Amino acid sequence: MPVDKPTISFEFFPPKDEQGEKQLWRAIDDLHAIKPDFVSVTYGAGGSTRHRTVRIACEIYERTGFRTIAHLTCVGSTREELADILLHYKASGINDVLALRGDPADGPTASWTPTVGGLDHANQLVELAATIGDFVIGVAAFPDVHPASNGNFDQDIDVMLRKEQAGATFAITQFVFDGRSYARLVDALKDRGSSLTVYPGIMPVTNYKQIKRMLELSGGHMPSSILERFDHFQDDPQSVKALGIEVATQICEEVYQAGAEGFHFYTLNSATATAQVVANLSMSSQI
Repeated sequence: MPVDKPTISFEFFPPKDEQGEKQLWRAIDDLHAIKPDFVSVTYGAGGSTRHRTVRIACEIYERTGFRTIAHLTCVGSTREELADILLHYKASGINDVLALRGDPADGPTASWTPTVGGLDHANQLVELAATIGDFVIGVAAFPDVHPASNGNFDQDIDVMLRKEQAGATFAITQFVFDGRSYARLVDALKDRGSSLTVYPGIMPVTNYKQIKRMLELSGGHMPSSILERFDHFQDDPQSVKALGIEVATQICEEVYQAGAEGFHFYTLNSATATAQVVANLSMSSQI
């Protein structure tokens, strides 16, 4: 049953330089009129952008007042360092975190090497966040199965339930390019008694090579019928962008009918495609 008013949220990544930071703030300014229900700020692989994530997340909250969800991963940090970051977020007014194990520096399919004195699993980070303060805690979800699960969907559900038992109340999925995958994930969780709110991750594709690489790294799946359409336009950037907006709009409609409470857009720090998808939605007047 579709909800009356779906939420809208945006994900940003910490820029690497001054030019990237200007682009980030332009995107935030351009998307401000949509009045997102929340925004999130990512970590890099291997915890490579930890300090920038903390700074940017706090600045977004301070400058916009948007509910800001800061990503936090186990990678490269001790338990004490993670606790310090959580306390910093709390002192800065940020009350929401997305607790992730995180990807090794060599990517999500690389072998996991624990940090000495650190944590090994996301549910442990959820437990830590729950003990540090009154955080609202989210976790990651994988409609096409986590790349380290070797195709074991039931194992993924077990992991999700452990995160929920540790204190998580919502999840954000990896890219959804097939509404049926999202529906299968949500139904499987409900069948096991979960009450997690699962926000589908929506990626308006604007770059063919980039999305191919992202799918490879994340273990995501794009139906062959859609991939073939992108293949056809791979040398035509404008057509790729137009198709990306069309596909993202259709996926939003599919997951909305499947009962999604909102849409979480991977913006890649650019506003145009995401804003167009939101404007195209059949329920845009409700947002």
